[in-house]
Amino acid sequence: MCNLYSLSSSQQAIRDLFKVETDRAGNMPSLPGIFPNYAAPIVHVLDGKRALSMYRWGMPSPKFALKNKKTDPGVTNVRNTKSPHWRRWISPEHRCLVPLTSFSEHNKAAGGDIWFAFGDERPLSCFAGIKLEGWTSVRKVKDGETTDDLYAFLTTEPNTEVGEIHPKAMPVILTTDEEREAWLQADWSEASALQRPLSDGALTIVARGKKGDGV
Repeated sequence: MCNLYSLSSSQQAIRDLFKVETDRAGNMPSLPGIFPNYAAPIVHVLDGKRALSMYRWGMPSPKFALKNKKTDPGVTNVRNTKSPHWRRWISPEHRCLVPLTSFSEHNKAAGGDIWFAFGDERPLSCFAGIKLEGWTSVRKVKDGETTDDLYAFLTTEPNTEVGEIHPKAMPVILTTDEEREAWLQADWSEASALQRPLSDGALTIVARGKKGDGV
């Protein structure tokens, strides 16, 4: 599962590629290592316009996963969209784009964190995300109960190059304007077809063994 990714593109590049009309993200720094339970930018539809906002990574966990636990740090990757827990959050109003320039899969034998991108130049792309506003829970004991806007992204079976590092899954990545528009607006009967791996050979390993892709 992908629990680490990077976003090194400028805020203006994000606004341009994803046709953002409303920027609510503030002065956004470069994010060489984005970790679970921390804030990162998403693109979503707000009042009929695409907006850029900072949300916290990790959707609410299913009840069975919280038994005898005092905190819920959240679920970062979502695979089983047929589950009743996730079905309530797959309609268009709960979908978003999660900008990235590279993502990491961990494989100790292969050198630790293995970073994938669409080439050494790390062009901007996005995960197919889901999001939720105003969820109240205890994310960290020291913080107590907080109310957060949350996101996660879908995973699917891996393509060849990711499968050699992590054979169970890879993130769902949207690569065209048409795919991104469908993800944000289409009925699930159409949008669900986007939960599929990239074609073999689409990605390149750009770094190994680092907790951040600080290019």
